[in-house]
Amino acid sequence: MEVKYASESKRLKKPFLKELRKNKALFLMLTPGLLLLLIINYLPMIGTLIAFKDYKNEGNNFFESFMLSKWVGFNNFKFLLKSPDTFTITRNTICYNLVFIVVGTIFAVFLSIGINELRNKRTAKLYQSAMLLPYFLSWVVISFLFFGFLSVDKGIINKDILVPLGKKAIEWYSAPKYWPFILVFANLLKYSGYNCIIYLASLTGIDEELYEAAILDGATKWQQITKITIPLLSSVIIIMTLLAVGRIFNADFGLFFNVPMNSGPLFESTNVIDTYVYRGLMNNGDIGMSSAAGLYQSVVGFILILLANFIVRKIDKEKALF
Repeated sequence: MEVKYASESKRLKKPFLKELRKNKALFLMLTPGLLLLLIINYLPMIGTLIAFKDYKNEGNNFFESFMLSKWVGFNNFKFLLKSPDTFTITRNTICYNLVFIVVGTIFAVFLSIGINELRNKRTAKLYQSAMLLPYFLSWVVISFLFFGFLSVDKGIINKDILVPLGKKAIEWYSAPKYWPFILVFANLLKYSGYNCIIYLASLTGIDEELYEAAILDGATKWQQITKITIPLLSSVIIIMTLLAVGRIFNADFGLFFNVPMNSGPLFESTNVIDTYVYRGLMNNGDIGMSSAAGLYQSVVGFILILLANFIVRKIDKEKALF
């Protein structure tokens, strides 16, 4: 039996060694990127051990402080899960991300289809550029753009629309009920252009003969979209959704912190795991609890993306991420 297993392992190693000898130049080109990936993504994972320590800056440097800090097991996780705000921040994080995934995907797909249907390519490029611009703006800039519309005294909505119509000015930064809609709109404003380009790139790969055949059969434009375009885009849509599901426990900090201007009365609608951890870190300096929250988000996100990918593989193996 040992001889059999040894021979099988040798057979498994041979294809890799053969591939390595055959494509030495390609593997050499891959090395810098691989090293960068290890340094940036995997080396910092050692820091996850802080989640199990009561980290104190008692040493001369980080490593000395890490060694001097006491192990506390899962106490940092208990503190996070037993907090009175746990339900609110978890609900907000998951619900907002679900809405972002569904609404953002639908909006980006139909926007990309609309731009793709434009016959004037210069106009299409103009729309693409205009939609992509917000993606390169920081949330700080976008937050002040929103403030220009929502300010109680000088905002465009209150000063130029509501008050002239005889309506009472709305105190936007003290009214939580409006912010689920405002945050969804802000998310669409920033990310729709970027997601639209991904779907546009996929649309260019669809064979035009399929549409020509559909037109000959008398298919309307809507039927072409629903029967040809969307089914052929489904693989990209599923992959993008799977990647988004992996981040469902991670909120966009800039969106939830900067756009509402860190307004206390809005915490019911705007407080998510990331902003809660940030405020806890800034107020209490509890690095261990912050690390525990980050690890908790990463582990849950990893499990969710594996589960979602497993379900997709069961339905259609070719459309799975891995």
